[in-house]
Amino acid sequence: MIFNNDGKPRLTKFYAQIPVSTQQMLISEIFSLVKGRPSSACNFLEGSTLLGGDEVRIVYRGYATLWFCFVVDDGESALGTLDLIQAFVEALDTKFGNVCELDLIFHFDTVHAVLAECVSGGLVAETNVSAIVAAVDEGTKQQALDRSISGGIFRRNPLRSR
Repeated sequence: MIFNNDGKPRLTKFYAQIPVSTQQMLISEIFSLVKGRPSSACNFLEGSTLLGGDEVRIVYRGYATLWFCFVVDDGESALGTLDLIQAFVEALDTKFGNVCELDLIFHFDTVHAVLAECVSGGLVAETNVSAIVAAVDEGTKQQALDRSISGGIFRRNPLRSR
């Protein structure tokens, strides 16, 4: 999840089936837990009853006006998750040249593509920033190629008389 300083979610991704009403409660609770912590506190905390109690951990990091939060089970390394957050932010910075909230709003498809390269099905897929950016760039090129091919096919109707 990514929040701004006002608690507005700018990216949410759940890897388990959760009703929308519960998702909204979780988002609100996670933001209030993270935002209420002093800056001197560590960047992970045990989950609440809504999140699953002691079996779940919230790992977060604040960058300027954005809060990047991952909710992981107790089997995941908190430091490894912090590394994942760092790689995710660095990949976004590479794509956008110093990512900001407006990039998340207007280029949400790219943000989701970067996240999909980092995390797949709830599991860490890649933390190498260069590999993440290269894969996203390749996907963008392929989409542009697909659009140009389909645009050429449907641009002119061969059945229409001239």
